[in-house]
Amino acid sequence: MNFVQRLQTIQRRNNSLLCIGLDTDLARIPKFLQKYSNPQYEFNRRIIDETKDLVCAYKLNLAFYETIGEDGWSTVHRTLDYIPKEIVTIGDGKRGDISSSAEWQARLFYEDWNFSASTVSPYMGRDSIEPFIRRNDRCAFVLAVTSNKGSKDFQYLKVGGKLLYEHVVRKAIEWNAKKNIGLVAGATHPKDLHRIRSLAPEMPILVPGIGAQRGNLEAAVRYGCDKNGELAIINVGRSVIYTSTDEDFAEKAREAATDYRDQINRHREKYFEREKLNA
Repeated sequence: MNFVQRLQTIQRRNNSLLCIGLDTDLARIPKFLQKYSNPQYEFNRRIIDETKDLVCAYKLNLAFYETIGEDGWSTVHRTLDYIPKEIVTIGDGKRGDISSSAEWQARLFYEDWNFSASTVSPYMGRDSIEPFIRRNDRCAFVLAVTSNKGSKDFQYLKVGGKLLYEHVVRKAIEWNAKKNIGLVAGATHPKDLHRIRSLAPEMPILVPGIGAQRGNLEAAVRYGCDKNGELAIINVGRSVIYTSTDEDFAEKAREAATDYRDQINRHREKYFEREKLNA
């Protein structure tokens, strides 16, 4: 089963495009968890227990783990081992270096940590992401339009009459011989998300920026999905995992995740069921 097939399988099984960002900040988790030997893992474990039937993916922003040192490294391993194997896991490290360094980065993500997918920067060209796209059961999500304000600094520069991010998308399509490249397009830029989907109608798109960054959820669904209302991975982090700081935090996270999942599905029905009926 290649990556796209795996993604479609879990999206259909759980009827969900929701990805929960396990960006677990030790300074923000409930204080009662500090009594555990690894409070970061205990937090993740409880979130996973409450939400695993509501998601298609979990995304770990590695900065929250790498800065802790050895314990953070262990937490990544333990968290990935705990996530059900059918659910997609995304290592959000935005890697991409000269080929010799990228080789070791890819080994870390796919062989040591065993992520299903990774985020990569295209700035250094094809050879910097080539190690991430050798296996068709793994996916490299190439940064196209990111959700932060600074995305305007470079991604919207005009090059040969086209925006720089459009060149990135076209290159990613060109490199996608194994159908294992995806794109990152922020929900905070709905018009550009629409443009990216029109350029890449069959590629998976990771859509950050919903929740705390106030991206447009309806537009994320309408423009992020493929023609069948699939292949968008809509990430929500802080607005789910930090809904409560009390002992009920995992239950409250489930309530928030359910609400996001249901909102997403209502928008899917609005924009895609009609197309299916008219097909």
